[in-house]
Amino acid sequence: MEQKKLGNTGLEVSSIGLGCMNMSFGYGNVVDKSDMIGLMHQAVDSGITLFDTAEMYGPYTNEELVGDALSTVRNKVVIATKFGFEFDPQDSKNMTLNSKPEHIKRVCEDMLKRLKTDRIDLLYQHRPDPSVPIEEVAGAVRELIREGKVLHFGLSAADESTIRKAHAIQPVAALQSQYSLWNREPETALLPILKELGIGFVAYGPLGHGYLTGAIDSNTTFNANDVRNRFP
Repeated sequence: MEQKKLGNTGLEVSSIGLGCMNMSFGYGNVVDKSDMIGLMHQAVDSGITLFDTAEMYGPYTNEELVGDALSTVRNKVVIATKFGFEFDPQDSKNMTLNSKPEHIKRVCEDMLKRLKTDRIDLLYQHRPDPSVPIEEVAGAVRELIREGKVLHFGLSAADESTIRKAHAIQPVAALQSQYSLWNREPETALLPILKELGIGFVAYGPLGHGYLTGAIDSNTTFNANDVRNRFP
């Protein structure tokens, strides 16, 4: 498996990563936990080192699954996860944006426990929070990096202004954005900025959430809890 460095940070990952969301959440699949752990182990054996999860996936259950699967091979892999939401304790489906510094630090502790690790290799802000200046977000992650709980800072679905402001406070290792044959906007809107600043790029949805595999057409129906029911 080819290895690549994300930007100028020295973070080296496999050129193909494994997005773990659908193992717990998203496309309405019913999967067996032991099968998913076996899948992740097979990915490691195939040379994949980058594993992507988030507290939102479940919520929480995907991080727990990734922690269970990768704890025995922790030093061979790079674990990326994401913060940025607050969940209603009575109904976890109800969530609001929350990237306040004190919230970031609190949820990071919970992430470390679920992931069964002492550090998060790449911590993304999942979505921008208009109520919190990105400089404060970057500052909070910078403190977590200084404490050794986080190694690298990432952004997801951020625009040029957000990227520049965050990078000025704490170097951004990677931007994650949707990128595929049917969504090529990053080529003009983001990639030049990332090249200028020395930031890596991580694509999500490279197969168009399944649409570009040839397995989905106008007659396809999804399970009721499949997020693709909400797509245009």
